Amino acid sequence: MGRPTTKTDLLTAAAANYEKLNTLVSGLTEKELSTSFDFSSDEKKKEAHWKRDKNLRDIFIHLYEWHQLLLNWVHSNQNGNHKPFLPEPYNWKNYGDMNVEFWKKHQSTSLEDAKSVFQRSHGEVIKLAETFSNEELFSKGVYQWAGGSALGSYFVSVTASHYDWAMKKLKAHRKNCAKM
Repeated sequence: MGRPTTKTDLLTAAAANYEKLNTLVSGLTEKELSTSFDFSSDEKKKEAHWKRDKNLRDIFIHLYEWHQLLLNWVHSNQNGNHKPFLPEPYNWKNYGDMNVEFWKKHQSTSLEDAKSVFQRSHGEVIKLAETFSNEELFSKGVYQWAGGSALGSYFVSVTASHYDWAMKKLKAHRKNCAKM
């Protein structure tokens, strides 16, 4: 399935990838859960996130914080408080710094709490997506505050696409653990 372009596809992809992610997580061994992520030996994994995240908690927190960005952005703009998607001082060129701040903020958060807030915020994002029509989600220009993008593309990014990113990282970690 390609990137969702309808409300139905968005909800289906978000639910499917959420389920796949939870299934993958539930199958992690004690060794996989207790071993820190280390992708330093893979030259293809150059993006900052491969160095940033060290465990499952970090992944859950990353997903949770991006859910919060979307929820706060949509609710603020619906209430007439114009806000960009990324909070000041961040933009699409330096948002990696924001991700590091999220990581730092949650270093004392437990895995259990991280999983709980992620699951709760996933439900909130889906509930919010359901309040919009297909046209509101996937027609460009419906909401000025969404810029030149369709609102639904943000929902896809913080759910289905982000869950896919998380699964790729966990599978790479699992592969590393198998080599040990």
